[in-house]
Amino acid sequence: MSKPHILVVEDETKIARVLELELEFEGYQVTKAHDGMEGLRLYREQEWDLLLLDIMLPGLSGTDLLKRIRSGDGDTPVIMLTAKDAVSDKVTGLDLGANDYVTKPFEIEELLARIRAALRTKSDQQVMSMEDLTVNVGTHEVHRGGHSIELTAKEFSLLVYLMKNKRQVLNREQLLEGVWGFDYYGDTNIVDVYIRYLRNKLDKGYETKLIHTVRGVGYVLKDPR
Repeated sequence: MSKPHILVVEDETKIARVLELELEFEGYQVTKAHDGMEGLRLYREQEWDLLLLDIMLPGLSGTDLLKRIRSGDGDTPVIMLTAKDAVSDKVTGLDLGANDYVTKPFEIEELLARIRAALRTKSDQQVMSMEDLTVNVGTHEVHRGGHSIELTAKEFSLLVYLMKNKRQVLNREQLLEGVWGFDYYGDTNIVDVYIRYLRNKLDKGYETKLIHTVRGVGYVLKDPR
C-alpha cells in the first residue's frame, strides 16, 4: 500500500522543512508549497490524503485556498496551521470546512496525532460501492465484477464525485465545479470527454450499464434495475 501523501502549504521555509523531515520520518510522502497559488496548483494536479495549510500565506490566503478546495472536495482532510490563536480565527477555519486547527508553536507529537486521527476518519469512509462496482478512495483502487480498473487521476475524481451523488442527475456545471473547480474556464465539453473515458473503462463489456445520459440535463450513475 502506498504511503499517505500530504501537501504542506507553508510560507515559512524553516517550518516547512521541519514538517517535511518529521512527516517523512513517520512514513508519509510530502510535497511542499510556499504560497497559496502554488498550493492551489499542486492541489489540483493530483489526489491528496491530507493537507496541512497555513492561514497567513502570500498570493492566496489559507482561508481563501480552503474555500476553493471545499467548493468541490468535501472529503480531503485539512488541518489548519497558524500563529493566530484567537477564537474567531479558529471558528472561521472550522466553519469553512477545516477538520482540525493547530496553533503555532505546536508540539510535533500533537500534530502527528491529529494527522493520524484525520487519516483514520477518512479511511473509515473511503470505500464506496454500487452493484458490482467498488471504489476505494484511500488506495485509488477500482474494481468491477472482480476485475481491477485503471483510471487516471481526473477519471478517478469524476467517478468518486458520481459515486457520492449516485442516483442523482448532475448537469455539466455541477460536474465541472465538483471535479474541475468552480473557477475552471475551459471548454465545458471536457465533461463529455471524461464521461466517455469512464464509460469505456467501467461499462464496456458489461451487460448492466451504470453511467447514464439524461438528455437535456446531464449524467447519472445508477443501476437501471
